[in-house]
Amino acid sequence: MKRTELSSLKEAEQASLNHEILTTWRPGETLGEHMERRGVSRREFNKWCLKMIALMGVASVSGGVSNAQEIADKMANLKRPVVIWLQLQECTGCLESTIRSYNEEIGDMVLSAVSMPYVELLMAPSGEAANQALEEAIKEPHILVINGSVPVNDGGIYCTVAGETVEHLLRRCAENASYILAVGSCAYFGSIQAARPNPTGAVGVRDILTDRTVINVPGCPPIGDVITAVIMYILTFDRAPECDLETRPLMAYGTRIHNNCPRRAHFDAGQFVNVFDDENARECFCLYKVGCKGPDTFSPCPIVKWNGGVSFPIQSGHPCIGCTELYFFDRMTPFYKTLPNVNGFGVEASANVIGAVGVAAAGTAIAAHAVGSAIHYKRQHMKEEANVSLPAFGDAPGSPDKETEE
Repeated sequence: MKRTELSSLKEAEQASLNHEILTTWRPGETLGEHMERRGVSRREFNKWCLKMIALMGVASVSGGVSNAQEIADKMANLKRPVVIWLQLQECTGCLESTIRSYNEEIGDMVLSAVSMPYVELLMAPSGEAANQALEEAIKEPHILVINGSVPVNDGGIYCTVAGETVEHLLRRCAENASYILAVGSCAYFGSIQAARPNPTGAVGVRDILTDRTVINVPGCPPIGDVITAVIMYILTFDRAPECDLETRPLMAYGTRIHNNCPRRAHFDAGQFVNVFDDENARECFCLYKVGCKGPDTFSPCPIVKWNGGVSFPIQSGHPCIGCTELYFFDRMTPFYKTLPNVNGFGVEASANVIGAVGVAAAGTAIAAHAVGSAIHYKRQHMKEEANVSLPAFGDAPGSPDKETEE
């Protein structure tokens, strides 16, 4: 081996050793101390904490904490908890989303904030060593995070880990769990695997752990920052966030996409995309008629967005498919057909039947001629064919329905 090659090899080994020393937690070390030792400035840490606080929503006025700096201090003083991350019948997309929570400097914050002795996608051990790590971890209190659905048909043989069905594995891991998070729509209700005809009998975590509270963080996948925020909320306040009837955290899933959609004004004005890439699509009109499920979907997509707040599907020109909603793959398909009976103005009236009276009531502060124009435009577009045509796939454009008598 040449001297230069040997020198480069030694430098690489030393760099790897230095990285291991920096990333290894010391006994009794807090999160703030650990990140400071890794070269993350207090300013960078506080900036990340503020982002998490914004995602937590009500966190700043609950639990006796009155301001953002106090919450940041609580985060900095966290001691490293144990997290077991199970990956069942799934595609790994949810964990991929988590590790890409947008912050280049400290993008691995959650991985640094917690000890994850067992996470199949990321862990170095395999075989017996991995099994041993899991057995040791489940003996102590831990946070249990689950990705993927649980197959129950034919004795659960469709998904096993080390010869053990994932249903049995899930029950064992839940015994000493302080909190249980079902991350992703697969873990929430089974998602695509549970869609008809559901050959594996896929179900969500809540259908297995019926005697436990399961915090659902749905999405296909969920936004990485939302997953991060829910975990950090639990670590910071030592309690679950306030949830809806489906046990989805209200801080993230408390509002319809429709209510915060940047195209909402076009919906109210009756301005719709009728065929993909038509002139209305170029004008960024509402995607309701090409299948957008935003009016029936509770999700933080238009607020948090993806890739560091760059965009989300509707903003990029694609309809929402409702992936945070229960049984969306059966309820929301065909994805490119209009969702029936969508609530319109003030989320009170059906968008397909709203008439001149409703428009006038909603626009009392608007000049009379503007209201008249909106009524005419809405009548014209609401009566058109609801089904979406896809010319690129040989479909013929839909023809307008015959007008019915008022």
